[in-house]
Amino acid sequence: MYRAARTSVDTSESSTESNPAAQDGTPGPDGTPGPERAERRGWRRWTMDTRPLRRPAYRRLWSSTIVTAVGSQLTAVAVPKQIYDITGSSAWVGYASLAGLVPLVVFALWGGAIADSMDRRKLLLITNSGIAVTSLLFWIQAATGLDSVLVLMALLALQQAFFGLNSPARNASIARLVPADELPAANALGSTVMQTGLVAGPLLAGALIPVIGLPELYLIDALALCVTVWAVVRLPALPPLTEAASQRAGWREVAAGFRYISVHKVLLLSFLADIIAMVFGMPRALFPQLAAQTYAPYGEGLALGLLFAAIPIGAVIGGLLSGTFSRARRHGLMVIVAVAAWGAAITGFGLSTSLWVAVAFLAAAGVADMVSMVFRGAILLSAATDEMRGRMQGVFTVVVVGGPRLADVLHGTVGSALGARAAVAGGGLLVIAAVLGLAAATPALRRYTI
Repeated sequence: MYRAARTSVDTSESSTESNPAAQDGTPGPDGTPGPERAERRGWRRWTMDTRPLRRPAYRRLWSSTIVTAVGSQLTAVAVPKQIYDITGSSAWVGYASLAGLVPLVVFALWGGAIADSMDRRKLLLITNSGIAVTSLLFWIQAATGLDSVLVLMALLALQQAFFGLNSPARNASIARLVPADELPAANALGSTVMQTGLVAGPLLAGALIPVIGLPELYLIDALALCVTVWAVVRLPALPPLTEAASQRAGWREVAAGFRYISVHKVLLLSFLADIIAMVFGMPRALFPQLAAQTYAPYGEGLALGLLFAAIPIGAVIGGLLSGTFSRARRHGLMVIVAVAAWGAAITGFGLSTSLWVAVAFLAAAGVADMVSMVFRGAILLSAATDEMRGRMQGVFTVVVVGGPRLADVLHGTVGSALGARAAVAGGGLLVIAAVLGLAAATPALRRYTI
């Protein structure tokens, strides 16, 4: 059975952590529960697990995410809106998405190797500054009325390249800032903020564009990123823990990361579980068709908005209630259960003829997705050694980004041939069958315990 060793914490930023058991509620040497465990009674045990926020370094990193989660969504709305305003073509909006996807994939893989070879704090400073400068350039081109799609696509590619370099370092750093038993809680805190940004950011962008104009959205994002840069400045140094890890960051090291995954089966299985859930069970490409056909009596615009918002809203609810599951120790089993629950919820969504029932099933799927994200992230941080965490997070970024896009192609094709509801329900059933088959055939994942 795989068992992860407890991750060391940088105590230079956490002088109040001399007695972790007294703070995080874990039993002391005599087996007596810590104060927090005694306090979390009644309704509080169901709410968000905030133990990681007692670690000053993690709290700074997380606090900066609150601001940038919304700010980044302002740019995510502004870019396609500006491109459509210039061209009047949705095709160009799609081409721009592809222009951002390719550098994101390439630099996420390479960025993982870099994150394993240098001080992660320094890499975060460089990449966050680069993203902020890119947002400032977005503002300049919009404010000057340049109206060039090629410039927009080039800036988007540059921004996504910086994000690809940034994401592995950011995620891999968490294991150095909190102890291993708090990794699920830390992932839940981060994921909840990001999902909240997915809901609040577009709504705020839609409200602000008529009031302040499109260029100012870019400027707000750039200013928000300054908060992130300041938070990173105040992090402790996060250099490689071994001298060998600090030598190279080439494509040979990227390939070594893939070999590491093939040898450490639980890591490979965690990736496969996410691919199963997303490729077979992410039906967003069919939302417009369902809104126009199945749920047309409710109003196509209302239906489309609710369908797109339901999964993120469910994920936020799951994060707010993370205290119900974040202390679970059988991380692998939690991933399997969560992915199967996702499949069941998607199946229910596909069979629903009522919009409100469909939204409820999608929200339930969002809760299941949050649980899966929390424990898959914890497995990646605990099962991999520190010298490999950056590369694992790079692959994780590619899987998270690539899976839904493959799902768009699969569901769009099958939905056109068999009908949207059949494609959705069938995909959900495939998720359940595939993840249960994976669990039965490979016990490493279901037995993985922290």
